[in-house]
Amino acid sequence: MTDHTGKSWMAIGETDDPNVIIESFEAEAEVTKGDPVYLSSDHKVSPATSAQDCIGVAVKSAAATEQCPVLVRGRVKVKAGGAITRGKAVYGADSSKRVLELTDQAVDEAGSGTYTVYYNRKLGTALETTSATDDVLFIQV
Repeated sequence: MTDHTGKSWMAIGETDDPNVIIESFEAEAEVTKGDPVYLSSDHKVSPATSAQDCIGVAVKSAAATEQCPVLVRGRVKVKAGGAITRGKAVYGADSSKRVLELTDQAVDEAGSGTYTVYYNRKLGTALETTSATDDVLFIQV
């Protein structure tokens, strides 16, 4: 695991951005600080363990039914599920709750094929390049 943030003293799920927006949601399942989270019910979040339409990153751990503060805008430290290129979109998550690079979809507007565009899948933008699973980086949510 390599920490690409230059701030190795910061933990996963922490921010040094003074302009973040953090909102509170009820945890529908146990959430760990640093987990990408999605709306699993109205006003309730759960950790993403597969490709989800995540709304942010938990900045504090919470048991089910507790309030969970979620960074919904700003810079936050997360764990990568593989190689990610700086400036690329990321989404949450793999089965270990790590962010992944969101790849562009090829679209053929002139053909007869159908396709799905995931407009809401983007969690944020990678601020560093990672090369391996469990590398640490900042993303801009």
